[in-house]
Amino acid sequence: MADKNDKVPENVPGKFYVDNSCVPCNDCLEEAPQLLKYTDDESKVYFHRQPATPEEAIAARKAKEICPVEAIGDDGE
Repeated sequence: MADKNDKVPENVPGKFYVDNSCVPCNDCLEEAPQLLKYTDDESKVYFHRQPATPEEAIAARKAKEICPVEAIGDDGE
């Protein structure tokens, strides 16, 4: 389960986030490419934008569900 106290620093504030357990497998990027990006060194993925529409919220939840290491959380602030 993702830890909101161990977020990738690049995450924008909001409900969804990626924590440092991320292993950039690319699965989440396929689900929500409009919301997620690689860090500059490509070692992690982060939310560069929070969902703004119901469709984007669905994409963020799908990205969370598909994450093999459960690095995506939806209890952020």
